[in-house]
Amino acid sequence: MVKKIFAFLTVWGLLLPSSQAEIRHDPALATLFRNAGVEGQFVLIDAEQDQTVLSDPAGAQRRFVPASTFKVLNALIAIELGVVQEDTEVFPWDGKPRFIKTWERDLTLKEAMAVSAVPVYQELARRIGLDRMGEQVGKAGYGNGMIGTVVDRFWLDGPLAISATEQAQFLARLRQGTLPFAQQSQERVRRLIPMEAIDGARLYGKTGWAMAAQPMVGWYVGWVENGDRVATFALNMVMKDQNQAPLRKSLAIDMLRQLGLLDPLAQNTTGATGR
Repeated sequence: MVKKIFAFLTVWGLLLPSSQAEIRHDPALATLFRNAGVEGQFVLIDAEQDQTVLSDPAGAQRRFVPASTFKVLNALIAIELGVVQEDTEVFPWDGKPRFIKTWERDLTLKEAMAVSAVPVYQELARRIGLDRMGEQVGKAGYGNGMIGTVVDRFWLDGPLAISATEQAQFLARLRQGTLPFAQQSQERVRRLIPMEAIDGARLYGKTGWAMAAQPMVGWYVGWVENGDRVATFALNMVMKDQNQAPLRKSLAIDMLRQLGLLDPLAQNTTGATGR
């Protein structure tokens, strides 16, 4: 099984710390999903320990609609193409009711990322346009690279899909600045990712909630910086209802603690906001 996983990750260009990096299946992570009563996958790329850790080697390859986790690449493409000024531009609210109350105000790009405001990022996608979007998504090597014909819905409804392994790969490259985009663009996007201090470390992450999928799929992806140690991660899980939404983030934090990236003795009281 390990040889098959290594071959798959090599073919798809997974950014590993070295060519001899360990790929490790950790059943304890799968136990955390089972104890929470959900089905899911967790992948962590740890350059410091020279390893990739998987909760479920087969499930880590299964692709799902990225939902709002795509906002990271959406912002990167918009910044790279110069269709937005991420530091100063304000996206005005049109005064109409929106799905989430925190979207009912004028928002900067960073604020829109923090509250996962879909309308703002749909506006970015329309500015980019279908042809340029397809080219840039392919250039990034993001998931299956398929965006279909609807430029402002493909990450919510499909056909775009990505696995937990590919999410962790993409974020590792973004964190290290090795994506095929300008260094300045990648740095600007890194500043947009919501960050919080937890257990003496810095946790950067973005939620996603594929509400149109059957069953629904939840995401939490990002990276953790703990001293000199940096690791990127991706979690997805099947969601039965909206009450399970906080598990996306709390489970990821539990798994980071299980793997020693966060304090394993700390209490996990962190919930999740956004979609």
